[in-house]
Amino acid sequence: MTSVLDRRGPHRGDQRRAALLRALDELLRDGTLDSINIAEITTRAGVTRSAFYFYFENKGAAVAAVMAEMYDKAFEASTNLYDESATPRERIEGNIRGLVEAWRAHEHLYRAMLDARQTNASVRDLWDADRASFVAPVAAMITAERQAGRAPAGCDATALATVLLELNDHALERMARGDELSVEARIEVLVAIWLRTIYLDGSSA
Repeated sequence: MTSVLDRRGPHRGDQRRAALLRALDELLRDGTLDSINIAEITTRAGVTRSAFYFYFENKGAAVAAVMAEMYDKAFEASTNLYDESATPRERIEGNIRGLVEAWRAHEHLYRAMLDARQTNASVRDLWDADRASFVAPVAAMITAERQAGRAPAGCDATALATVLLELNDHALERMARGDELSVEARIEVLVAIWLRTIYLDGSSA
């Protein structure tokens, strides 16, 4: 992530970088990415404007860096898919609920990331790369379920995984922008679609 958006490699001990990200996170809890300017970020962080640009190309790049924690939590949630001691429903629901919990904890950042990807090519590249990083593990799970006889043969596993993950993305965006459905309703439908798409007859639901 930092190789795409951060002007420097990760330096965990660098207090200036951490202060900038903390300030941005705090400001986004009460405002939008467009309403916040770099001067506000640097003032709250107690660093100079030049320090900001030493680390980040622009606000969008900084938002993407703050979002690293959400991606890490979402990836942790995906490990539910490989728990063979659980039923398919438990595994898929655990994965989706973990993703939603990660989104809820960083909702203000997610909205800012949606805004940033519209105008920042680097952020769009990162967004696509992060989603793509989940495709292979999900496709591997689908293939393993088919080989074990728990799921029937079907369309290409990689294509199926890609579309299912795009569905998750769309659901998160709808929730972030304002949704006529409740979060619980979204989760229920997502779980049903994943189950019926992978297992076809829904018998694992």
